[in-house]
Amino acid sequence: MQGAREVRAARGTELRARSWQTEAPMRMLMNNLDPEVAERPDDLVVYGGTGRAARNWEAFDGIVKALETLDDDETLLVQSGKPVGAFRTHKWAPRVLLANSNLVGDWATWPEFRRLEAEGLMMYGQMTAGSWIYIGTQGILQGTFETFAAVAAKRFNGSLAGTLTVTGGCGGMGGAQPLAVTLNGGVVLMIDVDETRLRRRASKRYLDVVSADLDEALAKVRQAKESRTALSVGLVGNCAEILPELLKRGEPVDIVTDQTSAHDPLSYLPAGISMEDWKAEAESDPEGFTKKAQESMATHVEAMVGFADAGAEVFDYGNSIRDEARQGGYDRAFDFPGFVPAYIRPLFCEGLGPFRWVALSGDPKDIEVTDQALMELFPEKEHLHTWLKAAAEHVEFEGLPARICWLGYGERAKAGALFNRLVAEGKVSAPIVIGRDHLDSGSVASPYRETEGMADGSDAIADWPLLNAMLNTASGATWVSIHHGGGVGIGRSIHAGQVSVADGSDLAAEKLERLLTNDPGMGVIRHVDAGYDRATEVADERGVRIPMREK
Repeated sequence: MQGAREVRAARGTELRARSWQTEAPMRMLMNNLDPEVAERPDDLVVYGGTGRAARNWEAFDGIVKALETLDDDETLLVQSGKPVGAFRTHKWAPRVLLANSNLVGDWATWPEFRRLEAEGLMMYGQMTAGSWIYIGTQGILQGTFETFAAVAAKRFNGSLAGTLTVTGGCGGMGGAQPLAVTLNGGVVLMIDVDETRLRRRASKRYLDVVSADLDEALAKVRQAKESRTALSVGLVGNCAEILPELLKRGEPVDIVTDQTSAHDPLSYLPAGISMEDWKAEAESDPEGFTKKAQESMATHVEAMVGFADAGAEVFDYGNSIRDEARQGGYDRAFDFPGFVPAYIRPLFCEGLGPFRWVALSGDPKDIEVTDQALMELFPEKEHLHTWLKAAAEHVEFEGLPARICWLGYGERAKAGALFNRLVAEGKVSAPIVIGRDHLDSGSVASPYRETEGMADGSDAIADWPLLNAMLNTASGATWVSIHHGGGVGIGRSIHAGQVSVADGSDLAAEKLERLLTNDPGMGVIRHVDAGYDRATEVADERGVRIPMREK
């Protein structure tokens, strides 16, 4: 067994496994750890500070070896990043089932998780890291683009031109923010304590300019705002220090949010601790470091509330910073909303959510073909066309070429059938992997994010993602995962993921039709059950069966 090494997914049509149904999860696992994709590939960390693709290098090698020899009627079981068994099932069953960082309620705390992790018994899967469908920063870009478009529609006449957004966290997920703002026409000041993150996003054209000087950065964003020119400026600094200073100065900020790794206090740098001392301080005294981080988050969030009081549009972008700030002693931490109840829930009622796909060939031309085919499939969806054209122009692929867009109930199944035909007809050079983010309409229970403020008070009911995972297993997904924690931390969410392979076969066509109908259908029935009228309309319009509504 080897230790850390450079990992890249294979390209082309030569198989290392016995079929594309097992080659695909192997390539996607490796793609998660590609140096272009992962934040700390030597540590198997993909993104989010601690989100891993495999528990350790021995487990990684074990997973790869198992996938190389797995038959198309066998299923590999992966427990928190470690392969623990392979069983004979059937061709419709998933090839891989994964469960990451799941703990029984009273034990679902960071200290208990870290104890188990230190003993080599668990890993944190984040969301798409531990389910092998991360596609780099692009994976969150389109959802972030949609969120800022919703902000623009709500407050700024449909465009962010002439507005200034201030936000923090430029890692694998937060790094999508600057480009999402500029694609909506706005100006953004992007704060991060780690200059290398800012430089990395700038090298991939997600960020325009990097500065280590506050006054210099402010001069640039003020000028751009005044001229209504889209611009993103990265500022090296700590949000807990910069945001209070901006508020004190009375800077004319229009929008404030945050995507620092606040879900895990050890991944949030407290004010007063240097980058160089960060790791040592966190490891030597995790409880003390957590307290300092929560106190800094309290200061950070207090400034965000101050901007809200001054009239800015302020929202939590799903990293649980409000609850950490509450624990840090700030009693107004929840005075601004999460992004889902504020902007996204009407989309969830229609089963709309993130639909992502990857060209296993490694050939960018395959993504060009799928982009064009989707626009022809949905000629009436002008917003989709705008997004796909913008992505083609601005997004640089990280690892295997990939794309993402938001599609709803009925649309995802059509797209899946289309992609399978493209493979069967040889219009793309190899099969296509189809998955989604775990941030979806019916796959998660997360009271500080996707299910915050549900109409019926069912925010914390976790039956729904478990049903989602079981339904997707029964519907023919190639691999299915259930995670605890996600981007909001241990004890705060349960979520499920699914991925399938369009390999051009008749069997894949059958599986994709069921899976990509049923998966977003969970979002529709979830919101019907919670009492949302739009979800009920969608169910009636599109024939979603709901027994309690049948006469």
